Amino acid sequence: MADRYLSLAGSAPGRFLTRRLGLPQPARLRRWSPGQPTLQGRLLHLTAGKSDLGLAPLLALWGLDLDLVLARSELDLDLSAHPGTGNGTGVDPGAENPVAVVLDATGVRDVETLAEVHAALHPVVRSVAESGRIVVLGTPPDPADHHRAAAQQALEGFVRSLGKEIGRGRTVNLVRLTDARTAESTLRFLLSPRSAYVSGQVIEVGDGEVSAPDDWRRPLAGRTALVTGAARGIGAAVAATLARDGARVVCLDVPAAGADLAAVAERLDGLALPLDITADDAGARIAAALPEGLDVLVHNAGVTRDRRLVNMPAERWSPVLDVNLASVLRTTDDLLGGGTLRAGGRVVATASIAGIAGNAGQTNYAASKAGIVGLVRSLGPRALSEYGVTVNAVAPGFIETRMTAAVPLFIREAGRRMNSLAQGGQPVDVAETTAWLASPGSGTVTGQVVRVCGQSLLGA
Repeated sequence: MADRYLSLAGSAPGRFLTRRLGLPQPARLRRWSPGQPTLQGRLLHLTAGKSDLGLAPLLALWGLDLDLVLARSELDLDLSAHPGTGNGTGVDPGAENPVAVVLDATGVRDVETLAEVHAALHPVVRSVAESGRIVVLGTPPDPADHHRAAAQQALEGFVRSLGKEIGRGRTVNLVRLTDARTAESTLRFLLSPRSAYVSGQVIEVGDGEVSAPDDWRRPLAGRTALVTGAARGIGAAVAATLARDGARVVCLDVPAAGADLAAVAERLDGLALPLDITADDAGARIAAALPEGLDVLVHNAGVTRDRRLVNMPAERWSPVLDVNLASVLRTTDDLLGGGTLRAGGRVVATASIAGIAGNAGQTNYAASKAGIVGLVRSLGPRALSEYGVTVNAVAPGFIETRMTAAVPLFIREAGRRMNSLAQGGQPVDVAETTAWLASPGSGTVTGQVVRVCGQSLLGA
């Protein structure tokens, strides 16, 4: 269903009216398209504190289709080799507004150096282009140094607050890391149109070896991906996005959705696998259908049976927990333990902000999605060390689907506006985040739950 308010707010009379009345002013988001697959413009690199990260040469090496500008002369980079970049002595106030800003705050160690975060961003934050990106880099809080841990944790509150006030379709995220070389996939995602509906998030990137794809435009080439619940909605968008990125996609859904499933698989030159994911032998049947193995497992199948707990019989509780959580646990165990999911593989499960913040009338659904969060946080680090497989989750907020189109008008409008971007997301927003987590370059990102909600005002 079309968002008429978004269209109105984008018009000249609408902008005037919403400004005068103090109403939300959503900007039309810039998403990935074949004609504009990347952000284009200036990338401003700032630092706060004394950093040893060495990110600037890597940003120049990666390219990202952005013109790198340094605002600190101590960064070691020969800018003469990169036409169009700054001179390392400051920002030219007459130059084009930056479309992206990376603030290296890994050197922030105490309250005093936190002031450098303000000093770095305060002069430039207003100039960031519409639908621009701000990424702050920090380190995981160190339990052995409570002063540094406090300063680094302070970055989370800073980023979440800035994301809620910056407006104009711009996003702000925090990446915690200790080795810049492992961050390429994550920064490529966050500094691109693919992350249009991801804001206010904290993502931890671990250490270790990373296998960068041969071609970042098709990072999943040669890989096989299975998507459950693929017949429609978010699942179909995930399947299409993985196929766009080069994967051979196996589309799974219940036999009752066979016609829609076959149409999606045919459109993507993939394989349709009609199967009830709650069947005891579902894992074995998937393994039999994929004798050469599997590289990406996306758990997207899900159901709702909403009712307040006082009115919820067991027959409305059990199916939701079985589809949304128990089948995910069983299938993951079967495919991981049985070797079908190959080393270097990726598991991406669909959680929900309902599992993080709760939702009236959805105790069953919220319990199932919170269970996904628990699965990811527990299995993520262990699966990487034991099997070489990452396990992560995406947690959608209000996404424009047939399900949300059936929501009563005022509740639907509240869902659309109650986030920092003041609009609902699209299925492709969840799909793009899934594709980033599925990339071979994301091998040090595990145990993470990334909300795709436009920084919903509900939840953390």
